[in-house]
Amino acid sequence: MTATRPKADAARVRLDLQLRSRAAHVPTRAQFLRWVKAALAGRLELPAELTLRVVGPAEMQALNREYRDRDYPTNVLSFPFEQPPGVELPLRVLGDIVLCAQTVQREARAQGKPVASHWAHLTVHGVLHLLGMDHLDKRDAARMEGAEIAVLASLGIPNPYLTEDA
Repeated sequence: MTATRPKADAARVRLDLQLRSRAAHVPTRAQFLRWVKAALAGRLELPAELTLRVVGPAEMQALNREYRDRDYPTNVLSFPFEQPPGVELPLRVLGDIVLCAQTVQREARAQGKPVASHWAHLTVHGVLHLLGMDHLDKRDAARMEGAEIAVLASLGIPNPYLTEDA
């Protein structure tokens, strides 16, 4: 049996998944791909490619310190790809998302959320950053949160910003 390359339509999103953490309960490639596709739906002409790297606290802390001057292991970092002028690529390269497995799982427990739902939320959050969204001011934060809520709802995941007090 010979291997064949998937047609562009069949491989609308290429996901390079790099698992560098020994944490339990890390989502499968299929789960990550489902969440990524949901975040991209209607926002980007495909095909597209991105890298999603799941790391431990030490690597995440080093990245957060180097790129954000914050010395702790955050939950997610996004690194949008900047295509050099004059370079043509066969698909749109979005960039890299780095998730810290232990931080994601600790936050989910602390917030009383299903761990898979928190993974989904932070994956969607990272994809939206790759697409240029941010939360630096109140208006942008509201726009990004609204997009996250809509994407997660399309996946059957409740609003991650609702609390018991709301």
